[in-house]
Amino acid sequence: MSAESPSAATFNRRLAILLAMAMFVLVVDTSIMNVSISAVVRDIGTTVSGVQSAIALEALVSAAFILIGSKVGDLIGRKRAYIIGLLCYAAGAIAMTLAQSLLPIIIFWAFVGGLGASLLLPSMQSLIHGNFEGAAQKRVYALVGGSAAIAAAVGPLIGGFITTFLSWRIAFLLEAIVIGVVLLGIKLIHDVPYTGSRRIDVVGSILSVVGMGGVVIGILVWQEGEGPVLLLIAVGLLGLGSLAYWLIRRKRAGKATLLDPTLFFSKPFRLGVTQQMMQQIALGGTMIVLPIYLQMVLGYNALQAGLSIAPLSLSMFAIALLAGRAKRSRRPATLVLWGFVLLIVGLVLLVFVVPRAESGWLLLGPLVIAGVGLGLLVSQLNNYTLSPISDERVSEAAGVNSAAGSFGLSFGLAFAGAIMLASLALVFTFLADSSSVLPAEDKQQVAQVLEEDAQIMSNELLAELLVDQPEAIQGEVIRINTVARPIALQIALLIPIFAALVGVIGALRMRRVPDPKPSGSGTETLLG
Repeated sequence: MSAESPSAATFNRRLAILLAMAMFVLVVDTSIMNVSISAVVRDIGTTVSGVQSAIALEALVSAAFILIGSKVGDLIGRKRAYIIGLLCYAAGAIAMTLAQSLLPIIIFWAFVGGLGASLLLPSMQSLIHGNFEGAAQKRVYALVGGSAAIAAAVGPLIGGFITTFLSWRIAFLLEAIVIGVVLLGIKLIHDVPYTGSRRIDVVGSILSVVGMGGVVIGILVWQEGEGPVLLLIAVGLLGLGSLAYWLIRRKRAGKATLLDPTLFFSKPFRLGVTQQMMQQIALGGTMIVLPIYLQMVLGYNALQAGLSIAPLSLSMFAIALLAGRAKRSRRPATLVLWGFVLLIVGLVLLVFVVPRAESGWLLLGPLVIAGVGLGLLVSQLNNYTLSPISDERVSEAAGVNSAAGSFGLSFGLAFAGAIMLASLALVFTFLADSSSVLPAEDKQQVAQVLEEDAQIMSNELLAELLVDQPEAIQGEVIRINTVARPIALQIALLIPIFAALVGVIGALRMRRVPDPKPSGSGTETLLG
């Protein structure tokens, strides 16, 4: 532990809350943008595809540069990188507040904000590592992780409410104000000095951009449902494979590396990063399919859908705080195991409840169970992965951890969403072909209409679309729609369930290795 952080062993509540506020803004920003697309398009006279391109660019830049961002934090100082990251986000929020065209949104919100995220995520985790230790560090990791979960869940709710009743510009102005409040408390943060090599690995940096960028572009294209998905992901994987080879080769030659490949020689670190990815895949998959289901089956608006999903995020946040505050009586691996088990139980219950649910209230029990499981995971995984890392290596470790989480969330969102829509198309076609009511010559047309026009429609909106059709045809199409959508959701929920099952296997492996020792415990640290 650095001599500059003598209070690291104590719990500074104000600093912990400010760090959680920073993470909240980081996560909620994109959620607000997503629900404000139509209002932004109308107010600045642009196109939906233009705004969606800005959202995709922000995700791409933050993912592509996150490993470089962790190294930049080493070179300029973790505290300075944290401040610059916050200022980049503030610039994006202010640009959104004042924008009269798409160009400033692309430049400041997407590109500058994406670079800010690549600096902010690893530097924040490094500063938590350097400003807290032991039980206090565990509590802060849980608090910050819980705030991210709350932001992911209530972001659409907040954005939808402000956009509907006030203006999307107000939402981004509030973001800038929150960032200002966080920056006012910057003196509370002690920097974490870096004493390692300051040489720059240019080739490794380029390969990391190609690798992470290629994979994320592939996922984004996949999410849109068109384009050379496999080629892009293959380029990304090739880039990541080349990066791994390059790092090992450079390390053996004693030359500078973007990140130290010996990080991955640690089994606890590998397990922690993998479990972080599985948790985020499960969270992303759940958070994409449930809002779609609530809006297209139950006819909920964004506000009602957000309220229905709130039990998941609230229970997740509460359990993360409680588990983070609890005295250490159980091994982290055991809590992680229980977290994934409860997540599976909650999701499996959802699979059975969904066809019978006529209201979001019926999802309450399963969502609370799943939220408790996710809360246990949030309270443990960051601390398990990063607490044993030495101050010298914590930025690169935090960068890898953040990259794994970002990739998992993006993959879960894209894959589960794609599976849900693909399942809808298949079930629509099957039920239309099997119908004894629809005329043979109309079956293909009905399947096509349901696939292309009704994927996000409730039965009420679909009835309006079919108003000119005979009553028997209307009733049969509504029946097909009613049967197909719960089936599609059930199939899509298998994605987060499978991720949680992989997490259970990983947790059993975690139990077979000794718990990692915190770097401030006075014992030998990982890569210290």
